[in-house]
Amino acid sequence: MNKYIIGVALVAGLSLSSCSDFLDVQPEGSTTTTTYFTSDQQAMDAIDPVYYDLTNGDDMFGRDFMYEQAAACDIVWGRSRSFNTLATFQYTGDEDPLRNIFSLMYKEMTNCNFIIKNLGRKANLTAIETRTLGEAYFLRAFCHFYIAYRYGTDKLGVPFVRWEDYAGEYDNSIPPQRATVMENYDLIIQDLKTAENLLPRFEEYGMDEQGRAHKAAAVAYMAKTYAYWATWEASKWNDVITCVNKLETEYGRGLAEEYNDVFSCEFEDFWNKEYLFSIPSTGGANGGGTELPGVMLFNKCWGLYNGWGYFKPTEGLYQEFLKDGNYVIDWNTFDSDNYYIGDVTHNTRLRRSMLSYGDPWFIFGNYWGYSGESDIPAGFMVYKYMEAFKYSDAIARGYVNSNGNYPTVRINMPLIRMAEMYLFRAEAYLMTNQAPKATEDINLLRIRGKVAPLTRTATTADLYHERRVELAFEFSDHLFDLKRWHRSSDATLKSLAGAELSSQPTVRIYERNAFDSPYTVQPYADYQNKLQYNDDFMTYPYPSQQVTKANGALKQLPCWQ
Repeated sequence: MNKYIIGVALVAGLSLSSCSDFLDVQPEGSTTTTTYFTSDQQAMDAIDPVYYDLTNGDDMFGRDFMYEQAAACDIVWGRSRSFNTLATFQYTGDEDPLRNIFSLMYKEMTNCNFIIKNLGRKANLTAIETRTLGEAYFLRAFCHFYIAYRYGTDKLGVPFVRWEDYAGEYDNSIPPQRATVMENYDLIIQDLKTAENLLPRFEEYGMDEQGRAHKAAAVAYMAKTYAYWATWEASKWNDVITCVNKLETEYGRGLAEEYNDVFSCEFEDFWNKEYLFSIPSTGGANGGGTELPGVMLFNKCWGLYNGWGYFKPTEGLYQEFLKDGNYVIDWNTFDSDNYYIGDVTHNTRLRRSMLSYGDPWFIFGNYWGYSGESDIPAGFMVYKYMEAFKYSDAIARGYVNSNGNYPTVRINMPLIRMAEMYLFRAEAYLMTNQAPKATEDINLLRIRGKVAPLTRTATTADLYHERRVELAFEFSDHLFDLKRWHRSSDATLKSLAGAELSSQPTVRIYERNAFDSPYTVQPYADYQNKLQYNDDFMTYPYPSQQVTKANGALKQLPCWQ
């Protein structure tokens, strides 16, 4: 049954992990295909490892995805790596992060196909089996999406075939490469629509099941797929609007009351109406979830914890935030238990997103002013995901992993949230000559972020700014926003995207490790060889090993041949 042989082996049904708690999957043996799918527990044991593989470790959302983002101007690498080509558009396709993500996505599509094929054969599915089938359709579409837009264009799509389209068993051939990425997007939408029909609503899940795919998550990824599809077919902007409207009216999605709630380390705060889909991380002694917060934490964290210091914000992004004004703290509300050192009365988004020299914060119960440099200096630290470190006994209470070599924390890190949906709808309104409606969506975010609402009609320049500051350091893929905007029919978006893509990111270099230290703003040192961006760089080249193995069945785009 080895369907996808693009460098991966079929693992579903041969060595599937089992779990008693959805958020804490640990391997518990293996089984065989002849005894599988005979109970609800076996259905869950088949789908849970797919979640686990997608959201744990280094691959994809651990840190691999973030290395790509260094080609934009929002983050830089805080430590030297061996694949600087990701930051300079000199792609080979064989960089470790690209190869890891490519293999992971096809492996998990294979596992989802296994589940779809076998559950699809059964009559009279139980409620759990029906849900599992919906999860398999959702996760197959999820993985397919992350391959399609990264490798496909209107000139050539990516390899994909639905296992259930075969009358018999698969013959071990390479999946056919679709003629265009629009074919891939259409198949992704079909899977997401099936998933929406099969999945429960988020509210129907129990506390120990939150984090699984649900109906609104499927619609959210439909909206994002249509937005990316609109790069090639502008009519798809209307579908974006329809999907986001549905999230509001049918599924009751909206914004959390406070920007900080979205990134809370308290699950009861996180599971709010803005939630759509995330990486549920448990922290704790056994870890579980993404290690990215610890990867972004200051290297060695002044001896307090094994932060890795891999990714740092840029001066350019800081200045983008400052277009809305600096944050203002009401010191009269100072409280040692208050993570934010008093109420923030202006620009919550900046305060929560990044630290600059002298900014106050709590870590392991200590009141600190941020300063210091390690490895490659930048002058800032990502702050968005650091709430779990505030407690003096954070490790003992299970908020932070005791194993600093796997620095997970208790957080549900968003993969997609309702704020991004409003930004996609605003973009769709702008692209369909409905700018007043776009203004309303943008102002929802600005008011919630404690910055002044627009008093004029929004423009595409406003959209560029809002996506950049609202979604900073998230998995929304700022780099690909720039790449798709570079192909936009809107001259402003095209110009802004081109300027950022072809610029070297800037950082602050301080003269000494002190709050009042003078600094200079300099281009980031490792980016001297960054190429002038052109649309050939919109996709990545396939890993050379995959092209060789395919023996002609997998074709590179002409620009990568």
